[in-house]
Amino acid sequence: MIQCKRSVPFFVPATTAWWIAIGIASATWSMNVHAGETSTTTALTIYSTAQPGAISPDLYRPGGLANFGRGFARQIPGYAVVKQERDINLANVVSTIRFSDVAAQIDPTTVTFASLTDPEGTHVLEQNFQFDLVSTAKLMERFIDRPISVEQSLGDSMVTFSGTLLSTAGGLVLRQDDGSVQVINGYSNVRFPELPGGLITRPTLVWQVATGEPGAHRVRVTYETAAITWWADYNLVFAEGQDANSGTLDISAWASILNQSGATYRNAKLKLIAGEVHRAPRPEMKGRGMLRSLGYVDAELAPAGFKEKSFFEYHLYTLGRPTTLPDNSTKQIELFPPVPGVTCERVLVYYGLANRYWGYGTSAMTDRNYGTQGNTKVDTYLQFENSEANGMGMPLPSGRVRVSKLDPEDQSLEFIGEDVIDHTPKDETVLIKMGSAFDVVGERKQIDFAVDTRRRTMDEEIEIKIRNHKDERVSVIVKENLYRWANWNIARKTHAFKKMDSRTIHFPVDIKKDGEVTIRYTVHYSW
Repeated sequence: MIQCKRSVPFFVPATTAWWIAIGIASATWSMNVHAGETSTTTALTIYSTAQPGAISPDLYRPGGLANFGRGFARQIPGYAVVKQERDINLANVVSTIRFSDVAAQIDPTTVTFASLTDPEGTHVLEQNFQFDLVSTAKLMERFIDRPISVEQSLGDSMVTFSGTLLSTAGGLVLRQDDGSVQVINGYSNVRFPELPGGLITRPTLVWQVATGEPGAHRVRVTYETAAITWWADYNLVFAEGQDANSGTLDISAWASILNQSGATYRNAKLKLIAGEVHRAPRPEMKGRGMLRSLGYVDAELAPAGFKEKSFFEYHLYTLGRPTTLPDNSTKQIELFPPVPGVTCERVLVYYGLANRYWGYGTSAMTDRNYGTQGNTKVDTYLQFENSEANGMGMPLPSGRVRVSKLDPEDQSLEFIGEDVIDHTPKDETVLIKMGSAFDVVGERKQIDFAVDTRRRTMDEEIEIKIRNHKDERVSVIVKENLYRWANWNIARKTHAFKKMDSRTIHFPVDIKKDGEVTIRYTVHYSW
C-alpha cells in the first residue's frame, strides 16, 4: 500500500469574485505586502519546455515582441514554480492581506500559503486574484456616461473640453451641458476625476487569513507562472585536423532564460529542470496582459555557476549564487565552463532521394516511377562523443548549437552552421548538421526495374555517383532507403554496405581529390 503524508502548506481555491461576507465574530485588518517593504527571499525553478529553436531570436531582441498583441505571453512555452518567503503582520484573528508584486501570468489555482511561524493554527479562508490592471482602454470603458475633460492642441494654445463621454469609437464623443454633442479627434490629454473602483496598478493576491497567534509571521507562498522558459545555447569553434574528416571543437554553453511572466525576480535562487516533465492538458488562455517589448539581453559572467545533478528522471541545474531575472528580458548564464579540444569527425552524407519514401502500406510499391526523383546535395555533419575520455561526459540539455571556424588570414570567427540537439545523456553521440557541401555532389538514378506479379517479386537496380571536386580525399556515407516492401535482399552490389535498420543501408566510400565513385546495387523484393 502506498501511503502519502499530508503536508502543512495547503491548497488555496482560486476565485475572481469580490469578497463575500462571512459570519465570523471578529474584526478584520487589512495590509498591503510589497516585495520592497519586507524581508523577502525568492526561489525560482524554471522548466525547460521550449523546443530548441522554437523561439526566433528576433522575438527576444529589444523591441522584437512589440507587435505580437494581447495574450501572446501565454503562448511562450515554459513555466516556472515561484517560492517566496516574506514577513507579514497578522494583527487580528482574521486579517485581510494584499500580496502584490506577483507574476501577471500566475496560475492562481496553484497557489499555496503556509505560515512558518504558526503552521498548524494559521489558514487561508478565501483567496482572490485581482488582475484588472489600469490602462487607457479600461479607463475609457469605465467612464462611459461619466464626465471627463479632454485637452486638445490648437495652434500654440491648449483648449480644454468637458462633458459626458458617450463613445470612444472613431474619436471621443462628448455631450455638453447644453445637450450638444461634440466629436474630438487628435486629442493631447484626457483627465479623469478619479481612478474607478476595481482597477489596480499591479497584479495582487488577496487573502483572508485566520490565525490563532496574531502578530508577526514568516510566511511561504508558492505558485506557478507561465510565459517564462529556458533553453541551452551552445557555441562551438571548429578547427580542422590532419585530414578533411577530423578536427576539434571548443565548446561553451549558456542557459538562456526568457522572462515574460510579468514579474521581476530579484536576488533569486535559481534552478533549471532539463527533461520532459508531463503535465495535464491545459485550456488555452488568451487576453490576460499585453506582451511588452523586451528590455535587453543580459549576459551574466560571475563565479559560482550551475551545479548539475540527476533529479528523478530529469536533470537539475542549481545556480550557486543569487541572480536577478528582470521582467521583459532574456538573461544568459554560463551553463558549464568552456571545454577546449573536443575531438570530432566531419561526416558527409548523401541521401539521394528527393523526399522520404517509406512505403509499406497494404501492398508493395510496384510503380516504376515511385521514388526515382533525385537529389544532388551532399549534407555535412559534425559528430563527437559526449564522453569523459573526449573531455565532455556531461548531460547536455536540448538547445541551439552554433558553429564557427577561425579564418587564419585575419583571425576572425566565421559562422559555418547551426542546428538543434535534443536532451543528450553522457556517453552518447552528438550529431550536428552543418549544411550542404559545395564541392561534393551526388547523382542517383534508376537503371533497371522489373515486376513479376505472378511470382510476386520485384527487382530494382540503382546507380549512385559521388563526385569530389576538393583538393583532398573525402569520406562519404551513401544512405539508401529500401522503401518498396518489407521483404528484401541485396542481390548484387559493387561496394560493401552496412544494414542500419529494416529499411536503411549505408555505403561508406572514400573519394580521392577530383575523383568520382560509382555505386551500383540491385535489390530483390518479394511478397
